[in-house]
Amino acid sequence: MPAAGSALALIRAYAAALGASEGAVARAILAQPAEIPQWSTQQLANAAGTSTATVIRACQRLGFRGFQHLRLELARESAPAAAAPAGDRVDLVFEAAVAALQSGRIAVDRNALGRAADALAGARRVVCTANGFSAPPLQDAAMRLATVGRPVEAPVDILAQQFAAHTLGPGDACLALSHSGANAHTLAAVRAARRRGARIVAVCSYASAPLPELSDIAIATGALGSPHTVDPFFSRVGHAVLLQALVGEIAARVEPADTWEMREVVAGALTDAAG
Repeated sequence: MPAAGSALALIRAYAAALGASEGAVARAILAQPAEIPQWSTQQLANAAGTSTATVIRACQRLGFRGFQHLRLELARESAPAAAAPAGDRVDLVFEAAVAALQSGRIAVDRNALGRAADALAGARRVVCTANGFSAPPLQDAAMRLATVGRPVEAPVDILAQQFAAHTLGPGDACLALSHSGANAHTLAAVRAARRRGARIVAVCSYASAPLPELSDIAIATGALGSPHTVDPFFSRVGHAVLLQALVGEIAARVEPADTWEMREVVAGALTDAAG
């Protein structure tokens, strides 16, 4: 795995040792490194005049696990460095969050959001699938969907997600979230749901990724903020806000839930300090 800030240096170092087809892939990457994080494997193959299999092989020869790994490393390397804080660390983080949300708001396709809300509002069942750092925002959204009266399942366990996906069928929907769009466990659940005729709604940072390509409706926020090497925190903030907007759109399309009953559920979960 390349060290931070070294993806392009690694590609330049190994490019000369590649064969003609794989070398063409390396040259295409070096010609437009800022564009690669938004490209699909096929787009890079077209730019290099070769096949997707050659693209994947070239990425591995260059020291990456595959194209998705290369793309994430280039996104991290090309992200603008955070400006020196005008005040303290709190100021820096909040300012970065605001900038990330503003970028995400511009990136979201409103038509796709509306179509996603239609699909989820009209679905007989909704199964949510996300893993790793993407799981908490989707778990939160699933709970909010329940409060507006939607039948929703959001298993935390990886196998439970796949089991639930295998029980879906026509008339059902699978809501999937992944920052990279390449999480293997999420993709496995989505493929299972798709094979059984369920509609797939995806939320992802990248418009071109395996998850959007498997989906009927995909909503991309863009890779927000300056990504951490492990945890793309500001992208997760963008996903959480986008999911809340999606829940709001769904709520406007379904019969109003008994909010008083939902408040009773919350009240019943609180400890009575006087008891």
